Amino acid sequence: MTENKSNNLTKRIVIGMIAGILTGFLLKLLMPQGTDFVIPLYFFDFSFRSFFVDGIFEIGGQIFVASLKMLVVPLVFVSLVCGTCSLNDTAKLGRIGGKAIGLYLITTAVAITGAITLALLVSPGEGVNMVSDTAFVSKEAPSLAQVIIQMFPSNPFTAFAQGNMLQVIVFALLFGIATALAGQAGERIAELFVDLNEVIMRLVTILMNLAPYGVFCLLAKLFTDISIDTISNLIAYFMVVLAVLFMHALITYPIVLKLLTGLNPITFLKKMRDTVIFAFSTASSNATLPVTLETTTKKMGADNSIASFTVPLGATINMDGTAIMQGVATVFIAQVFNVDLTISDFLMVILTATLASIGTAGVPGVGLIMLAMVLNQVGLPVEGIALIIGVDRLLDMTRTAVNVTGDSMVTMVVAKSEGHLNEDIFNDPNAGQKIEDIDFHKMRD
Repeated sequence: MTENKSNNLTKRIVIGMIAGILTGFLLKLLMPQGTDFVIPLYFFDFSFRSFFVDGIFEIGGQIFVASLKMLVVPLVFVSLVCGTCSLNDTAKLGRIGGKAIGLYLITTAVAITGAITLALLVSPGEGVNMVSDTAFVSKEAPSLAQVIIQMFPSNPFTAFAQGNMLQVIVFALLFGIATALAGQAGERIAELFVDLNEVIMRLVTILMNLAPYGVFCLLAKLFTDISIDTISNLIAYFMVVLAVLFMHALITYPIVLKLLTGLNPITFLKKMRDTVIFAFSTASSNATLPVTLETTTKKMGADNSIASFTVPLGATINMDGTAIMQGVATVFIAQVFNVDLTISDFLMVILTATLASIGTAGVPGVGLIMLAMVLNQVGLPVEGIALIIGVDRLLDMTRTAVNVTGDSMVTMVVAKSEGHLNEDIFNDPNAGQKIEDIDFHKMRD
């Protein structure tokens, strides 16, 4: 059921993307170099630019962008509280939880750093020279001490109202940990946040169901005035993101696994095959949870007491693929709009995206909402998302495959360090073959 809905949404977004691009090119032919196409009517002159480009497409696109921004604060706060509430065992919070969270955050920081580095080397957005409706004002770089001090809110409600995401993230982490340690009162609060999370996820679903129309409006307006050369920049962006995703999954994870456990990375990657395919098809870490758990326990030999903790935690806080997209997209959009980001800005992107990965829910499309947050954090125009939204669905599927690979790798490392890994099962190529008999459709319903 979920796969059919996912595929249907993908088709609709692709149709909206293609229709928007074709409509934009058609209007560009009618109105070259920013001119207007006017049809004289009996009572008035009908202007294509006023009615379509500056009217329907502008309104529809801006409403969609505003909806993305609207969900940022509630999504991050509620998801983060739910994620940290799951650490209700103080022993696990202190030992297993610390190991898992540390590894997840480190790999995320490595992922976005690599993404920004490659994007700066390739420069996929150079030469576009677009102009934003929002003027970029360069900021004086704060000191490291000031950055750390400003991460802690004196008034969390002010942080919510102003969209100061670092402060929201820190408050959510502290609130979630306190909730996890508050006994029965905390359990009642945790149940409330689980329900709130379901409501927020429903809002995300509603927004993503409207995404094809938002994509159409954004791209139709964009391609009315865009130059042909920009297409090559978009392809360059796509390839840079894809390259970093593959490098992270096939180089970073295997190296970390080998260094920290001594296990064979080739065996690990082979046993991840079914899980990766499933994650790619659903574009959802949460939907892939049953398959990831089955793979890490039955195929790889991790004890269920470890995997049942680290895998759901990873589906909540480990979003390396999303961080990679955010890093490349930030550089791409900055180059497109001719904005020179400082070292301080890049460090802020790394810090924000790493911490925000904890609050990025494992459902399709959430990465775009988180990208809006990162762009806001460094003052870049959120409308730049229109440039990449058309190709984001395929990248979203690939990002999910990378995320679940990271979840499984960290599970292996933690299980090995705790003495709860059966290496005979890990090295057995036939272990857990019954996973292939799982009815995926039932698990997705």
